[in-house]
Amino acid sequence: MSHIEVRRDGHVLDIKINRPEKLNALSPAMYHDIGLAYAELDGDPELRVGVLHAEGKHFTAGVELDLWAPIFGSGQGFPLQAPAFDPFCLKGPRCRKPIVFAAQGYCYTWGVEIMLNTDVRVAADDTRFAMLEVKRGIYPCGGATLRLPQQMGWANAQRYLLTGDSWTAAESHRLGLVQEVVPAGQQYAKAREIAGRIAAAAPLGVQALLKATRLAALEGEKPAIATLFDDMVTVMKSDDAREGVQSFLERREARFTGR
Repeated sequence: MSHIEVRRDGHVLDIKINRPEKLNALSPAMYHDIGLAYAELDGDPELRVGVLHAEGKHFTAGVELDLWAPIFGSGQGFPLQAPAFDPFCLKGPRCRKPIVFAAQGYCYTWGVEIMLNTDVRVAADDTRFAMLEVKRGIYPCGGATLRLPQQMGWANAQRYLLTGDSWTAAESHRLGLVQEVVPAGQQYAKAREIAGRIAAAAPLGVQALLKATRLAALEGEKPAIATLFDDMVTVMKSDDAREGVQSFLERREARFTGR
C-alpha cells in the first residue's frame, strides 16, 4: 500500500502524504512515490501546478530513521530510481512546474527540506518547524544545509540547524519561509486556492518565469539575463501569448491552453 495519494483535479495535481498513524514518517518507498508524482506533474502537459500536503494533525514528525540509517551510511545519497524525480533536488532533473506546499502541526526534518524546494508555502498557525538531526547524532542531508541559510538568512538558519530547536509558523512567515499563515485546518484550502490561480495563468509563461528565477537564484544574474529574451521569443510565439494580447484588447479573462 502506498502512503502517497495522487489525484488530478483539473490542471492541478494533488499529492497527499497519508500515513497519519505514523505521524507521516518518511520511508524510502514514500520518497520514491513522491518522486513519481513530481515526474508525473513535470511530464503531463495538462498538469500546470502541484499541491503537496499531508493527512492528519501533523505534516511529519521526521523520517523512519531505522530504515534510512543504512542508506545514509552508505554514502550514496537518496535512492533515486527513474523515472522518479528527487523531491529534494539534489540530483537528477527538477520539476519544471510550480508546487504549492501546505503544512500543519509538526513539520520536521525532511518536511522542512522538501518545503525548501517548493514555490509557495502555506502553514497552519499551529505548525512547528524543526531540523532535529543534531539531536539524533547526524546532520541534515536533504538540502537544508544548502537552502535554509539562503532562504532564512545565515545566522537565523544556524540558530536552528545547530541546536535542533523548533520555530513557529509566525517566525517562518516573518522570515519569508512561508507566504500565508492560516487557522489550523484551513491550510490545504488556502494552498489549493493559490494553486488554482496559478493554474489559471499561462502555463508556458509560468514555467519560463520559474526557470528564469531559479537560474538567477542558482547561478546569478548574468546567466539569467543571457537567456531571458531567448526564452521570451519562444513564449511570444505561443497561442497563449496571442490569447493574452487578444483578451487584453477585448477586456476579458484570458483562456489559456498551454500551447
